[in-house]
Amino acid sequence: QVQLVESGGGVVQAGASLRLSCAASGGLYGAYTMAWFRRAPGQDREFLAAISRSGGSTNYASSVKGRFTISRDNAKNTAFLQMNSMKPEDTAVFYCVARRGAILANKPDEYDYWGQGTQVTVSS
Repeated sequence: QVQLVESGGGVVQAGASLRLSCAASGGLYGAYTMAWFRRAPGQDREFLAAISRSGGSTNYASSVKGRFTISRDNAKNTAFLQMNSMKPEDTAVFYCVARRGAILANKPDEYDYWGQGTQVTVSS
C-alpha cells in the first residue's frame, strides 16, 4: 500500500509558476499510475492530469492543458505538477493520487490512494 505526501503549495500571484511534488512510500512506485486532482471551495474534485507508470504517456484536463505539466521520477518515487501562468481560479487544495494498473483514469473514484492535499492560493 502506497502513502503519498504532497508539498510545494503556497500563495502566489496571478501569472506566476509553482511546482508541486508528491513523495510516495510503502509500495512499488513503478506499479502505480499517478495523477493530480484539485478541490476548490464548494466544488467537486476536479481531475487535472495523469501519467503512466513509465512516464511515457500523459492525460490532461482541457482546463489545464498547455499550462500544467505532470511528470514523475521513478528513481526518486516522486511525481510533480508544474503549474504556469496561474490564475485566481486555480486556487484549491491539490491532491496527489495513485492507482494500480495502466489506465490514465480521470475520475476520483478510480484512484485508490490519496495524499492529504496541499493548499494553493493564487492572488489577483
